[in-house]
Amino acid sequence: MMKRTFLVFLVLMARNAVGSFSTTLELGPLWQSRNDVGIPSTGGTRFSLVDAGTGPFVAYRIYAGYKLNDRHGFRLLFAPLTVSATGTYGQNIDFAGSTYSAGVPLTATYQFNSYRLTYRYRFFKSEKWEWQIGFTGKIRDAKIALAQGATASESTNVGFVPLLHLAGSYQLNEAWRVFFDLDGLAAPQGRAFDLTLQAAWQPTPLFEFSGGYRTVEGGASNTTVFNFTWLHYLVVAATARF
Repeated sequence: MMKRTFLVFLVLMARNAVGSFSTTLELGPLWQSRNDVGIPSTGGTRFSLVDAGTGPFVAYRIYAGYKLNDRHGFRLLFAPLTVSATGTYGQNIDFAGSTYSAGVPLTATYQFNSYRLTYRYRFFKSEKWEWQIGFTGKIRDAKIALAQGATASESTNVGFVPLLHLAGSYQLNEAWRVFFDLDGLAAPQGRAFDLTLQAAWQPTPLFEFSGGYRTVEGGASNTTVFNFTWLHYLVVAATARF
């Protein structure tokens, strides 16, 4: 239902746009260097999903941008993410009401789908530099699941996260630029950061191709869930403007 609502909103935004519209497809491999879990936070076993497998896994995301005018714009993001790996652990694991035995293959699945709407304001522009600031509303659809033989359990969470947005771009020449893009915020109950640094080539005003590095880091620690993750992506992207 959430995916269908997001796609309907995207189509309606495109149909009613009076400014300029863009869409971007980004994809590439990712690796996890940290994925520490404890569910419940008190009483559950602290373990790492990285021990089941670091990757690479395949990920993609879709952006839809709507530029109202030279300064104001909006951006939608659909970023599904599911990684699954099987490994063995040297200890018994108590997770979400079930116990998993040491030394027996254990399949771990980590899902973190992200839906975001960002408002962006361009506050500076020169011959080479362009800077934007804004706010992002993020809906996370998260799940961690374990399975071992006939034993299976999972923990799910859907919630809203407010983030700050900052983006900067430096024009190298007429066709090439480098840019970074950040959504992030930290609070006592947790944090979330999504940062990319890419080089982009624009052969025509309508199309742009880019590639680089993306990292996603964050998590939460409360009375029910302990989970902190650090992901690393190598990405390529294609953008079309209308």
